[in-house]
Amino acid sequence: MSAARAVGDSRGHALLVHAALIALTLLSLAPLLWMLSVSFMPTGGASRFPPPLLPDVPTLENYRALFQRIGMGGYFLNSVLVSSAITLLSLLINAMAGYAFAKLRFAGRERIFKALLAALVIPSQVTMLPLFLMLKEMGLVNSYAGVVIPGLASIFGIFLVRQYARSIPDELMEAARIDGAGEWRIFFRIVLPMLKPVLVTLAIFTFMGSWNDFMWPLIVLTDQTHQTLPVALASLSREHIQDVEMMMAGAVLTVTPVLLLFLVLQRYYIQGLLLGSVKG
Repeated sequence: MSAARAVGDSRGHALLVHAALIALTLLSLAPLLWMLSVSFMPTGGASRFPPPLLPDVPTLENYRALFQRIGMGGYFLNSVLVSSAITLLSLLINAMAGYAFAKLRFAGRERIFKALLAALVIPSQVTMLPLFLMLKEMGLVNSYAGVVIPGLASIFGIFLVRQYARSIPDELMEAARIDGAGEWRIFFRIVLPMLKPVLVTLAIFTFMGSWNDFMWPLIVLTDQTHQTLPVALASLSREHIQDVEMMMAGAVLTVTPVLLLFLVLQRYYIQGLLLGSVKG
């Protein structure tokens, strides 16, 4: 009887835990689901009281207006271009730097790395003005290069790759050197494939950060045709402050790519975090 009672208590406890997790999940998803629902409502449909949960007659008019009348498709392509360039180039640079700090011996390696870690405490807003002035002198203001170049390397990315690369056996690289392989060949043929889990994790972080970045593109890109999606969405909210449905459609358009990217790569993302925490 005591064993059966213990099993029953354990099941009851598990049901309560699962019910609480489901409730918290629904609570977290509620704003996103309502945003999606409002985006399919006709103009003024969300202004009723009480606010409707679902559209009476779903319509795509808000999305048509975004692409045909406001030209949101161009801003979407701008964000894809900028975010993809930052992600791909920063992965290469962070991977090389992280590998160098983990496996290559050079004078001042540990001191330089500690200085980089110390720079993490400096808010990014503090560096925006000098960075903008430097780019202005280089003639890169109002260009995509001005947005991409500052994101090519990050201290967090270097740290993440370095911690993971330390788990790569030194014997593999020594054997390759004995066989006559150069450092570049060792990096691209041996090290880079072994860094795949952490690079996928870093790619998700980098793409999401660059896709959602608002302040820096707003400062650098003065031409409206060069604006990225978050900046264009902010402008849309000022011009169509009463059109809640159109703004929700723009928000859905902004959120969907990063959400899909995370869902597709979540297995590699979790694997990279777990391996990094165990091996780092």
